[in-house]
Amino acid sequence: MKAGGQSAAERRVGRRALLRAGAGLGIGLVAGPLELLGRVGAAWADKAGASPLWSPANGGYGPLSAAGPVLDLPEGFRYVRFGDEGSPMAGGRPTPPAHDGMAAFPGGSGTVRLVRNHEVTETGTAFATPAYDPAATGGTTTLVFDTRAGRLLSSFPSLAGTHRNCAGGRTPWGSWLSCEEGTVGPQSRFERLHGYVFEVPAQANGPVSPVPLRAMGRFVHEAVAVDPDSGIVYLTEDRLTGGFYRFVPRAPGRLQAGGRLQMLAVDRHPHYDTRTGQAPGVTLGAAWVDIADPDPPDAGANPLAVFQQGLGLGGAIFGRLEGCCFDRGRVLLNATAGGDAGCGQVWEYRPQPDGRGLLRLVFESPAPQFLRQPDNVTVSPRGGVLVCEDHEGYDRLIGLDPEGRPFEFARNRLSPGEFAGVTFGPAGNWLFVNIQRPGMTLAITGPWQRGCL
Repeated sequence: MKAGGQSAAERRVGRRALLRAGAGLGIGLVAGPLELLGRVGAAWADKAGASPLWSPANGGYGPLSAAGPVLDLPEGFRYVRFGDEGSPMAGGRPTPPAHDGMAAFPGGSGTVRLVRNHEVTETGTAFATPAYDPAATGGTTTLVFDTRAGRLLSSFPSLAGTHRNCAGGRTPWGSWLSCEEGTVGPQSRFERLHGYVFEVPAQANGPVSPVPLRAMGRFVHEAVAVDPDSGIVYLTEDRLTGGFYRFVPRAPGRLQAGGRLQMLAVDRHPHYDTRTGQAPGVTLGAAWVDIADPDPPDAGANPLAVFQQGLGLGGAIFGRLEGCCFDRGRVLLNATAGGDAGCGQVWEYRPQPDGRGLLRLVFESPAPQFLRQPDNVTVSPRGGVLVCEDHEGYDRLIGLDPEGRPFEFARNRLSPGEFAGVTFGPAGNWLFVNIQRPGMTLAITGPWQRGCL
């Protein structure tokens, strides 16, 4: 939905909801880029006559206009399109479709290496070898982008034979964790079991030997975020009744050595349902319950087999956890279908020294015009926050200004395909993002210093 076009009644309802959302947000907050989200409700409520979608001067960048056939961007920004589905990679193989999660890594000599997921669900023939499952058509590709010339130098397969590679996350040791969003297997004409996490080194120059990280669970994976200090991996589950997990490795940085999978539970509230009836700003104590069998034999027939183990021990329920990232000691995670309006929630989890943690709802969208189904999220090197929308329509990249007020940084003017895989390059002067359908990757650059990203 485009900015503007609200009825007076919608504005009143939205403003009442935002006033409620902002009521508890000013207590005990420490300023920081992720904390900006916690002030969104109060910032909107303070602007009684203004459109709630816009910060002054649109985050400092000014209004959006057509920057080409694909994107609307602020004045002075441009984009480069590359890596389209079907375009030839090294060796002539066509690029797979359904571009999704992605991360950027330094490549040397002014280059960035992008490791990109492909959320392909069909059976067929793996697009490269070695393949985990010869009948699975998902995986990852790696692209080398020259930031000085603003062009793609090369692309090639880096993980093959996996299923529905949706999101994932980068590690502090220079790899990408690619997550399978589905627990299919031979009953669905695949040759092997799926629903795992796979690790892809960013510096790999061809397809890696695929190793499923079974100890990290077999469930409907979405995204991961890694704590660089402890090596703990946080994982989200994309189900309407899903959990929030952490993997405590035996050897930080060596995930194949195994570890312990756990699910978050709210103190004194077993089976706590976060999906509705929540009060933004209220902090909940959280603990972790052990998952006895992270790779249950019935996960193919029952994708919730891992979740139900955690729920039986009092684990909390979330509504479609998707994007997450780790920044300045906190995990930011999006519940795409959470909230009383079903438009999405943004949660923050802050680990504590004793191994427990604090969970806080920092924002809940009261209506689609404010934020529609938040998915992938990233933090810029300058501390700015960008969220991808995944909605039935022409989606946006939503930013936050220093006062916590949202603004549109980009709009998809080409198709109703979702934005995904948003990530800044290491130098911060290029932003990379995917459009899933038709699959393409975009690199955006411009006068970042003019605004707040």
